[in-house]
Amino acid sequence: MRAVPHLMFDPMVDPSGSARDALGVGQSAAPGLDVRHGTILTLEDINVSFDGFRALRDLTLYIGVGELRCIIGPNGAGKTTLMDVITGKTRPDSGKAWFGETLDLTRMSEVEIAEAGIGRKFQKPTVFEALSVFENLELAQKTDKSVWASLRARLSGEQKDRIEDVLTTIRLRESRNRPAGLLSHGQKQFLEIGMLLVQEPQLLLLDEPVAGMTDAETEFTAELFKSLAGTHSLMVVEHDMSFVGSIADRVSVLHQGHVLAEGSLEEVQANDEVIEVYLGR
Repeated sequence: MRAVPHLMFDPMVDPSGSARDALGVGQSAAPGLDVRHGTILTLEDINVSFDGFRALRDLTLYIGVGELRCIIGPNGAGKTTLMDVITGKTRPDSGKAWFGETLDLTRMSEVEIAEAGIGRKFQKPTVFEALSVFENLELAQKTDKSVWASLRARLSGEQKDRIEDVLTTIRLRESRNRPAGLLSHGQKQFLEIGMLLVQEPQLLLLDEPVAGMTDAETEFTAELFKSLAGTHSLMVVEHDMSFVGSIADRVSVLHQGHVLAEGSLEEVQANDEVIEVYLGR
C-alpha cells in the first residue's frame, strides 16, 4: 500500500468536470504546487459556527491560478472568517479546503500554510517601525528565523536582488533606509505587501488594503495589484466599489456566511438580491 507523505493527499478528481475546472487565467503556479485544474484554492461546503452562530454556511468558492478575485459583502457576512479558514486560524466544522490539488488546509497549521505559499495582509499594517524599510524586507524573507540563525545570517546576492526588485515594485526604493515608523499610512501598507512578496507566496489574501489611503495611493495600489495578478493569485476583501471595479477579474458577494452571487462587478451590481442586502436601492 502506498504511503502518503505528511500534508500530501490524493488529488480530487471529478471525472464529470465541475465549476472548479479551468478557472486559471493561463498562468502557471510555482513548481511543486499541483494546479492541474487551473484552480489554486478550492473551498467546498465550508461550515463554521461560534457558540451556535453560523459564521459560514455551506460556503463554496474557487480561485483560479493568477486570478484577482474581490470579496465584498456587508459587515458580518463572514469575510474575516473566510480568510481565517484559508490561513488555518479557524478550523471549519465541516467542508473541504484545498490549496492546489494536494494540500488539505484543514490538516495544516498556520505556519505550514504560510510556508506552502499563502500570505495574508490584515487591514491595519503591521511593520517593525524602529527598523528601516530594507530591514523589514530582510526579516520577512523565507529563512530560518531562530535566534542563532538570525544572528549569523548574511544576505546572498539572490536575496539582495529580490529585495531590490520588491523595493522597486512597491515604490519605496528611495525610502530604503528610512525607519518604517516614519512612513505614511499608505507607504506602510505598501511595505507590508512587500514583506509578503519577498516570501514569494502563490496566493495573497488582502483585507481592505486601501482603507485610509489617499486617492493617489489608492490608484497606485490598483496598478500594483493588477501587475501582481498572473504571477500571483490575489483575493481582496474591500468595500470601496470604485477600487473593486478597477481591479477585479471576478467578484464574489458574501451574505450571512455563504456566497450570494458571483460574476463581474456589473453583474453583481445588477443582482436584485445583492442590491437588497448590500448595495441598497
